[in-house]
Amino acid sequence: MASDVIAAVATATGRGGVAVIRVSGPDLRPLMLGLAGRDCSPRQATLCKFLDSNGATLDHGLLVYFPGPRSYTGEDVLEIQGHGGLVVVQMILARCLELGARIAEPGEFTKRAFLNDKLDLAQAEAVADLIGATTAEAARGALRSLEGVFSDQVNHLIDALTELRALVEATLDFPDEEIDFIQKSRVGERIAGLKDKMASIMEASRQGSLLREGIHVVMAGQPNVGKSSLLNRFAGVERAIVTALPGTTRDTIGETISIDGVPLHLVDTAGLRDSNDLVEQIGISRSHAAIGKADLVLWIADVERPDTRVIDVTLLDRLAPTVPRILVVNKVDLVSDFAAGPDEATSVVGVSAQSGEGIAALKQAVLKAVGWGTGEGVYLARARHIEALSCAATYLDNAGEQLQQIELCAEDLRLAQVALAAITGEVSADDLLGKIFGQFCIGK
Repeated sequence: MASDVIAAVATATGRGGVAVIRVSGPDLRPLMLGLAGRDCSPRQATLCKFLDSNGATLDHGLLVYFPGPRSYTGEDVLEIQGHGGLVVVQMILARCLELGARIAEPGEFTKRAFLNDKLDLAQAEAVADLIGATTAEAARGALRSLEGVFSDQVNHLIDALTELRALVEATLDFPDEEIDFIQKSRVGERIAGLKDKMASIMEASRQGSLLREGIHVVMAGQPNVGKSSLLNRFAGVERAIVTALPGTTRDTIGETISIDGVPLHLVDTAGLRDSNDLVEQIGISRSHAAIGKADLVLWIADVERPDTRVIDVTLLDRLAPTVPRILVVNKVDLVSDFAAGPDEATSVVGVSAQSGEGIAALKQAVLKAVGWGTGEGVYLARARHIEALSCAATYLDNAGEQLQQIELCAEDLRLAQVALAAITGEVSADDLLGKIFGQFCIGK
């Protein structure tokens, strides 16, 4: 790969004022001379003509040359800024290919940055997360990860584990004294301290995962309790059809909103009931499928119909025990006062989809139910990061229980360090790298 020159359009497809083509490789001066007919000063935007093989002008624009290793990828990088027309961009890209470049694979620029130690793996993933952020809070979290906040915390844990491993493994040479040595060195206390730090990082990671993935919230309930009206109230537009006829919603309807910067993927479902209507039956089946994938279920009830508060048994069968549920009693504007009832859990919220009463409280209840905090200092994290942290925490637990068998303790500490190192890419399988960078856009 080190001998390849890669090129790709770095801006979005379509017409625009400016388009950027990015080129990276070990020595780009010949390509620069062939394209611009001149040698450009490093890190200075140079106005020039972009030329075809016959010396005719393809476009006028700016050329910026970043000699390696002081570049994004660690190699020589050219950024070609021309007019953003579809045809002219493809003409310049084709000229780069004539001069020896090839089309970059998805994420290949960032992959080269990782392989050349310009970014660690967590930072590289944060590049894609920053591009794909759907809220301002998610973008800020991705930027913190890109700046290395998450990686620094993981590396501090790895450093502490390395020091502890050196201490524990040194005792293996003195088997007659190892128990006294372990006690005097307070190995158990150090492991407990590492577990506390890891728990703090895991909590911040879970918060970041909510920002990145969003919360999948399914609104379920019997027909005519106001699920579609509530979706429209959340969305701020008439997203779903609302009528007084039971069974109006025949399919799942989705809408994405933001609550305090956290993406919320709302799904309105068909009313759950026994029906002989084939189309409605299909809609109910899809409702059950959506409920099975939910991070949170809002069971919608009608304040004037107490029977609608009872959550459908088939729904409970499809939900994992850890999936939170909130009972949302709708149409409270129709009664003089609303009370949750002494026999009901605290996760009951009274709302009016018609007037908007209680909607703000419901939004905060949603965030609380999924464990969202203030968002301060949160960095974006992926499922694999949380899995690695959880795995490392398990190995630390095992190490703390194996203090009387020092060989087993040492091995568990080693496995904990390997799990953490996979987050930043110090230990990475090729198939993992391919999966991660394959999700990037071509020009990044």
